[in-house]
Amino acid sequence: MTIHETIKKAIPDALRARDEVRLRTLRSLLTAMTNEVVAKKRMPNEILTDEEAFVVIKRAVNQRKDSIEQFEKASRSDLAEPERAELAILESYLPIRMSREEITEIAQTKMAELGISTKGEAGKFTGILMRELNGKADGGDVKAVVDVLLTQP
Repeated sequence: MTIHETIKKAIPDALRARDEVRLRTLRSLLTAMTNEVVAKKRMPNEILTDEEAFVVIKRAVNQRKDSIEQFEKASRSDLAEPERAELAILESYLPIRMSREEITEIAQTKMAELGISTKGEAGKFTGILMRELNGKADGGDVKAVVDVLLTQP
């Protein structure tokens, strides 16, 4: 069963459990997935592949993180809390992210393989690593690891 189908099946469960936050989050995610299907010029009742669904979920996660950051800057913790609850639900549908230590091991191997050693190659190297890790690692963590590796003597 794909992630898209799993989310569709989770909506009635959230309804029965009267879990308003989960229901609201899953409905908005399902709408985003349907919009993605339509944007790809397919029929609205088609199902996204897991890779396509992860892209939609990551986009929703990033939106929630941005909202939380903005609400906290404005000292509006009352608005940030519901966003945090939705973020936790959305992240439960993403694959487990790699730790910085795991990213560092892969980055060091790739760095030696490609012969990258200067700070000027950081952007290119980060892009290569992100493609290599294929969504298994957070972009911010990858960037931090690359910065640390390229500043070490």
